[in-house]
Amino acid sequence: MKALLILFPICFLLSSCIVSKKKFDDMLALKVKAEGELSDKSKKLNDANASLARLTESLKKLKQDSIELSQNLKVGTKKLADLNDEYEKLDANYKMSLNKSGKQGQVLAQQRDQLLAIQDNLEKIRKANDSLSNSLAEREKKVNELEQVLANKDKAVQDLKNKITNALLNFKENDLTVKVKNGKVYVSLAEQLLFGSGSIVVDKKGVGALQQLAKALKDQQDIHVMIEGHTDNVPISQKSKYMEDNWDLSVLRATSISKILIKGGMSPNQITAAGKGEYSPIAANDNAQNKQKNRRTEIIVTPNLDELFKILDAN
Repeated sequence: MKALLILFPICFLLSSCIVSKKKFDDMLALKVKAEGELSDKSKKLNDANASLARLTESLKKLKQDSIELSQNLKVGTKKLADLNDEYEKLDANYKMSLNKSGKQGQVLAQQRDQLLAIQDNLEKIRKANDSLSNSLAEREKKVNELEQVLANKDKAVQDLKNKITNALLNFKENDLTVKVKNGKVYVSLAEQLLFGSGSIVVDKKGVGALQQLAKALKDQQDIHVMIEGHTDNVPISQKSKYMEDNWDLSVLRATSISKILIKGGMSPNQITAAGKGEYSPIAANDNAQNKQKNRRTEIIVTPNLDELFKILDAN
């Protein structure tokens, strides 16, 4: 009987260890998977940002070209008008001379040659002006198209920001902020809203905020969501085989948040979990207040840029 009483707590402890190890093995597998997805999706996001920069530069160049074409067209139009005036004067003189004595034959021949030369010049300038007008119209059409796409993108981003802000109105400003930067919506969530110190389990209040965010975004099929975990520079106090430093902590926290958003209705294909550890601070880690600012999670919502890619390809 005593032996059984001794064996019982030992078996209980072993069972508890096995469960704990399985949980950490699962978390480690998720971490490896998240890092692989991060590499792939980060490349796509970098490509999207580069394409957006090229599009903006193309728009700037098109506008400059349109200004130059417009100036050239203005000069050509004035030259055409001047030549027309000269042609009409010479033509009038030529017709007047025809009614006079044949002694002016040499003068008539010179005037005729001048008229023919002017006619030839006029035709060349007309063709050049027509080409300039067509080119200018085509470029203005492209400029308007690009400006409209960029305006639509900006409106989509602003609408997203408003939707997210309205979904999170009941949370304090020092717990989370929502802002637009570089064509994306950044939702920054403070550590005190989501996690206890060193923990990867989201608090009840944080779960509520994430569920509200998922509800606001789950029907948005044209977005991508990057979840970035951030820490201060204080080393973690309890190291393990599965969590050796702040980088591990930030990745596992981002993975925990991803699961809650997916459970709230968002598609896993739209979400990437990433950890930045202590390497992207928003304040110097030189006092308690700044360190608290750096302990955060950023949820970055990016609109689909496929329409922009199509226009870039067409250009």
